Amino acid sequence: MDIMKPINISSKELDESQPLSSVEMGKLWVTYFGNSMSVQILTYFLHHCEDEHIKTLLQNGLTLSKDFMQRIEKVFEAENFPVPIGFTKDDVNLGAPRLYEDTFYPHYLKYAAKAGLSIYAAALPIVMREDIREFFVYANQCTTILLGQINNVLFEKKLIAKPPIIPTPKGPDYIKEQNYLRGFIGDIRPLHALEITHLYDNIENNTTSKALLLGFYQTVQDEKIKALFKRGLDMTEKSVKQYIEKLHIENLPSPSYIDHLVTTSKYPPFSDKIMLFHKVDMFSMKIRSFGNSLAVNGRRDLSMLYGRTLINIGLFVDDGANILIDKGWMESPPKAFDRE
Repeated sequence: MDIMKPINISSKELDESQPLSSVEMGKLWVTYFGNSMSVQILTYFLHHCEDEHIKTLLQNGLTLSKDFMQRIEKVFEAENFPVPIGFTKDDVNLGAPRLYEDTFYPHYLKYAAKAGLSIYAAALPIVMREDIREFFVYANQCTTILLGQINNVLFEKKLIAKPPIIPTPKGPDYIKEQNYLRGFIGDIRPLHALEITHLYDNIENNTTSKALLLGFYQTVQDEKIKALFKRGLDMTEKSVKQYIEKLHIENLPSPSYIDHLVTTSKYPPFSDKIMLFHKVDMFSMKIRSFGNSLAVNGRRDLSMLYGRTLINIGLFVDDGANILIDKGWMESPPKAFDRE
């Protein structure tokens, strides 16, 4: 960038001759694994997509996932690092009937791309080897461009409402009273911009998560996993209602439910393994999202809502992970030495 002065330092400790650190192993491993899942999901979506703009979005998402995997495979092969199995063609049935309408797909892509971006962006400050850092810069940039395309399609096709509009401040405003933190009784202040942002974002994520989970619930074969998905549906529905209420009390709009974009098909397009992993993985991502929401929140009522949600999500993820382990479906990330 022209506004920044270059610093000409070249360190052999950061070049490709150095072994991968635990951070680099972990971030590359989880990126490969997640994108192997995306390849199978998006391949099925593409098989049942007619809208040309949405089809292009799906093709772009699929191309990026395959590209990221190929780049990581080259690094792993150079390091004699075992490539994760992840998910394969055995986890998807392209002959299954349509499970979601075309207009669900951009919502899903946004939901998944935001999760990917949280991994790539979080890697940048802690990955030291230059080639690996450059890969995550690349993944971050590509995913950001894809998200821009997704938002353009969502708005152009009127599939999503603009975030709430609030008044422009007349000048700097300092907090003068302790009641700024109140959320239950007494003089409760209006939501501030960051609280609105995270309520809106959490509603958007959870309405998409609920619709995806509804399709999974209709088609999953294992009764234990089906019961877990029903629990996830009920938990997500309750959370969405609570977050929507916080916006509506202050006459602010919220994202809409998209359950109507799920067909009535009960024929499974995906294996129980990939569906269970997907929901455990994405519910885990919610923990980071709600943690970010808590970090910028100033009202105690919102803190309590997010705190309860985090507890429920943690229990869901734990129970889902136990099923994955019991069925021998959970691959382990790289581990430290076992000195015992």
